[in-house]
Amino acid sequence: MAKLFQHQTLGDLMAGFFDGSMTIEALLKEGNYGIGTMDHLDGELIVIDGKAYQAKENGELVVLKGDETVPYAAVTDFMPDQTFTINELFTLDEWHQFLKGKLKSLSTFSVIRIEGSFDFMHTRVIPRVEEPFPRFIEASRKQPEFKQENVKGTCIGIYGPYLFEGVVKQGFHCHFISEDKNFGGHIIDYRINHADVSVQTVTDFHQHFATDNTAFMNATVNYDNLITEINESE
Repeated sequence: MAKLFQHQTLGDLMAGFFDGSMTIEALLKEGNYGIGTMDHLDGELIVIDGKAYQAKENGELVVLKGDETVPYAAVTDFMPDQTFTINELFTLDEWHQFLKGKLKSLSTFSVIRIEGSFDFMHTRVIPRVEEPFPRFIEASRKQPEFKQENVKGTCIGIYGPYLFEGVVKQGFHCHFISEDKNFGGHIIDYRINHADVSVQTVTDFHQHFATDNTAFMNATVNYDNLITEINESE
């Protein structure tokens, strides 16, 4: 069984639920690879080889201790069912089209690990926000961006099927962490020139909710323009 565990939904994050409601320690019990964000949107979460890293708005990358919390994250115990190597240049759009052709299905989730060399990598990190929280789209319009050339590292990505748009990002949602663990974040753009690729086809999707979070449980959430806001922020 290849399970993808997700705490909270992307729709709830987009609507402004930024309070951390699950600890990193608890999250890592559910999987050793994944992505997400931090309490109060304080940077990007990258989980790789069972360790959790936070890409911060100042460009710093730190190892998390376990007591930090997340409002939204998805992880899996990564068990790839196919691997392949590429040795040619791809832009991000070209790569996504190529990769879609490699997935076993576009009707289920897939988790992708891309370990390789990139001519350039362009990332962003959402900055920490304080209450009263804005909608995610407002926070994302002030995000610092970072670029590196000729960088090696790993992309952790999740492909979400169209049917689940709003619960997740339909299509590819990917984070990057450099080989030296000094650079990372949510991927905006890159050009890949060599990579070893592993893909896990997900058989079970586990959606977890923050039922002990009073604000979330009592809220009437405004999901108007949700898909438009997701597409702009991504």
